[in-house]
Amino acid sequence: MSGADTPARAGLAEIDKLSIDTIRTLAIDAVQKANSGHAGAPMALAPVAYTLWNRYLRYDPAHPHWPNRDRFVLSCGHASMLLYALLHLANVAEKDGGNAPAVSLDEIKRFRQIDSRTPGHPEYHFTTGVETTTGPLGQGVANSVGMAMGSRFLGEHLNRPGLNLFDYNVYAMCSDGDLMEGVASEAASIAGHLRLSNLCWIYDDNTITIEGHTELAFGEEVATRFLAYGWQVLRVADANDIHAITAALDTFVASRDRPTLIIVKSVIGYGAPKKQGTSKAHSDALGEDEVKGAKRLYGWPEDAQFLVPDGVHENFRDGIGKRGAALYDEWQGLFAKAKESDAAHAEQLDAFLEGRLPEGWDKDIPFFEPDAKGLATRESSGKVLNAIAQHVPFMLGGSADLAPSNKSNLTFEGAGSLTPLNPGGRNVHFGVREHAMGSIVNGLGLSGLRAYGATFLVFADYMRPPIRLAALMELPVFHIFTHDSIGVGEDGPTHQPVEQLLSLRCIPGLVTLRPADANEVAEAYRVIFSLKNQPAVLALSRQPLPTLDRSKYGAASGTAKGGYVLADCEGTPEVILMASGSEVQLCLGAYDALTAEGVKARVVSMPSWDLFERQDEAYRHSVLPPAVKARVAVEQGSVIGWDRYAGSEGMIIGMHTFGASAPLKDLLSKFGFTPEKVLEAAKAQVKKHKH
Repeated sequence: MSGADTPARAGLAEIDKLSIDTIRTLAIDAVQKANSGHAGAPMALAPVAYTLWNRYLRYDPAHPHWPNRDRFVLSCGHASMLLYALLHLANVAEKDGGNAPAVSLDEIKRFRQIDSRTPGHPEYHFTTGVETTTGPLGQGVANSVGMAMGSRFLGEHLNRPGLNLFDYNVYAMCSDGDLMEGVASEAASIAGHLRLSNLCWIYDDNTITIEGHTELAFGEEVATRFLAYGWQVLRVADANDIHAITAALDTFVASRDRPTLIIVKSVIGYGAPKKQGTSKAHSDALGEDEVKGAKRLYGWPEDAQFLVPDGVHENFRDGIGKRGAALYDEWQGLFAKAKESDAAHAEQLDAFLEGRLPEGWDKDIPFFEPDAKGLATRESSGKVLNAIAQHVPFMLGGSADLAPSNKSNLTFEGAGSLTPLNPGGRNVHFGVREHAMGSIVNGLGLSGLRAYGATFLVFADYMRPPIRLAALMELPVFHIFTHDSIGVGEDGPTHQPVEQLLSLRCIPGLVTLRPADANEVAEAYRVIFSLKNQPAVLALSRQPLPTLDRSKYGAASGTAKGGYVLADCEGTPEVILMASGSEVQLCLGAYDALTAEGVKARVVSMPSWDLFERQDEAYRHSVLPPAVKARVAVEQGSVIGWDRYAGSEGMIIGMHTFGASAPLKDLLSKFGFTPEKVLEAAKAQVKKHKH
């Protein structure tokens, strides 16, 4: 397609054309200056994004954190300059009510440079106006499903007759690549099932990926797929036709019974003489000749750099600026009225908006009495989870079809299930969709909710991208992972996690907790709910674990420090035994035998390496004295990393292979997870290091 083939542009008002081409040329110039980035999609989608932002988006640039703003997600994060140009032209403030811009023209000139506000892909918390970190394709659209669920959930709980405080819409712009990713399919499926009529995906159907035309790998009829999901599907034949775009957005806004997919045919790199419509416009700077050719087609000064013509800022001010300010003021009036009319409602609103836990949120967390048989930590987790959730009204979550097994259901009166007809339910049934579950939980967290997901630990592999992104975005979401070891038994190696704990521990900013008994579980939840800007994961046992007698052993409150002395001796220990989770009891068994033989031993429970590493050196050395070289670490997982604590000369009892299908006792014997093996290793260490 060439410029001459797009007669719809002739119907544009001059200021609309000028604004659209400003978006295009800012993207072109930024990418060209950086010699890195993606100008092709912004060049193609500028008319669509302009129409959405300046005519439809309920968003106040002066108050970018307004709770009832519409959300805009750029799922195709490689097209980040499209968003940065919009944030600049709309004059989005860095802080609510502030004067400094979120993205100045100087920041656009520093696109993709160190410490700029315009990184290669949009980053939440880093650039105001970015609603979620995007780049890994499919994650943004899946986040948008959680955001749409969040809007409906909040409306159900916080709206009152005549006081619609929460009813925002969610728009996600996505690419061919997004829709190829499986996570997008899972997310679209659940969105259709829940009839999320406040959700609109705008699909940039440009038929180009990095390798070439999509016909190489993507020949399906997307519209038919989404119709099967239960979506409304609309088509815009030309991305330059803002009248057609307007009609499609009008249809979405009027819809009340299902999510909407708008398929927009576009030309990647629109205007570039030789590169438009080709993969060469996908991920490289255009080059000077192509830049000048595109600007010539737009009627732009060929040598102008980062030009924002007179009238463009004013056009956005008169569009999204005035509309957003009026909507914000109207909402503020409703908010004030709601707070005046009901003191309890006012407190609930304030607590939500401040991200504050209610007074007494932890008052019903149980203390578990000593019990030799004990409980599986998945069982105690379910009890603690429910004790907290009934006091934290903005907490919701669920499992990937495993709630009866991982005990993640909220069972107290009034919890209910989140369904198409009950959007305020607290139990989310994600179905067998782990990929989407992690991303949707992030979307719920981005909506200000305390959200969680649950599945077996081995399936954490399906969720690694959203868990990683939660850590990158500093979201206080959490996941409950059960069946945390070869203790799964007969299900065999396909379901027995070996490397998953290690893979989670190595994610920066993620708090990983593997409690040893019911009271460590309770303390782990206290840790999780104290986190303001970090996600967390729990690794929990399938099999019962003894509930330790805390009058005999160290207090479970030591969990908050990640590692603590559980059992000790007089004076300096001759050997230190350390473990997490179910293996702590093996260390205690060996400890009893060593003590009976007169060997000075110490047992250290280490539920969280992450938390332990945060403690000062004095505390860490008090738990693991450097002078004590005789050490044994025990865990039914990869041994990598335990050498940090066992030392180069210590012994690590762990998994060096995958597991096997067999009854639990046979597995523990086969792989050496018995008190006898730990005792043997401890004696060998004492002998080795005896002076």
